[in-house]
Amino acid sequence: MIKLVLHILCCCSVYLGLANSLMAVAEDPPVRRYIDHPDVHAFIDARVAEGFDKNYLVALFAQAEYKQSIVDAISRPAEFTHTWKTYQDIFLTESRIRQGQQFMLENARALKLAEAKFGVPVEIITAIIGVETMYGRIRGSYRVIDSLSTLAFDYPPRSAFFRSELKHFLHLVKEENQDARLPKGSYAGAMGYGQFIPSSYRHYAIDFDGDGQRDIWNNKTDAIGSVANYLALHGWQDGELITVKATLVEDSMQAGPASENFNKSLKPTASIASMEKLGLHWQQKLKSEPLISPMLLHGKQGIEYWLGLKNFYVITRYNHSKLYAMAVFQLSQRLRDF
Repeated sequence: MIKLVLHILCCCSVYLGLANSLMAVAEDPPVRRYIDHPDVHAFIDARVAEGFDKNYLVALFAQAEYKQSIVDAISRPAEFTHTWKTYQDIFLTESRIRQGQQFMLENARALKLAEAKFGVPVEIITAIIGVETMYGRIRGSYRVIDSLSTLAFDYPPRSAFFRSELKHFLHLVKEENQDARLPKGSYAGAMGYGQFIPSSYRHYAIDFDGDGQRDIWNNKTDAIGSVANYLALHGWQDGELITVKATLVEDSMQAGPASENFNKSLKPTASIASMEKLGLHWQQKLKSEPLISPMLLHGKQGIEYWLGLKNFYVITRYNHSKLYAMAVFQLSQRLRDF
């Protein structure tokens, strides 16, 4: 009887081992390395013409891997359209505010220096880093060489853009004396505390602590200075308002002004007079006849009217979304008032 039981257990172990092996094969398809991709050698030759060593690039792309999860992530349609209400739930949490306050305390000197040099408020710099990576806690888990190779050579809709970013990445790691196999980031190749894509990294990242290296991957001081530099070079106006909240004048249209008057452009193109004609008014004093970007948002308390100014538009240069910019603005207000 004991021998029979042992025989059954041994058989079960064999079958279970075989089943697990088959499952492992199903779950882990063979690794596809980019040195075998038909377009990579032409890409390598173009980089060699720019001064790269061919043997180095061949060895690098022999280790770069295709990631199906990256293609899935970039091509997956949104399950629903975000509203200001859902953004509030994500980015204006007590946890994000509390951690932002801690970040400001721990990096007070670098933040104050950045504000003094670039004119960008401490709380705006902090809010962008908070929205992008939860103050550096979530910086991305994909190797950048894998992300950019996958999208450059196996995502036709945007292959030209990502091949350009891959080229910038190779130049970047060469300039900063980094091992191209090591940096990690988002599935789209954004890196570091501020999530700069390689071209933005090369153009806007700065060595803010003077150690001879631009390191926004791990150096919070460089990241702080780089975010401020990015906004300054995109036209940040020191001391100016960002956006103001508007309300409907009493006895104006009960349904409110037509929605087609709002959310037309991130860039300020509408006049103050046109908003007054729609029955809107606001408390803050604005410059004489500034251009504005009128916004209608659906928040937790219902419909909200906002007038975006030049600095609001500058924030959208970081991420081309009015909801993103509004999240940065309101998070910054919570951080400023703590």
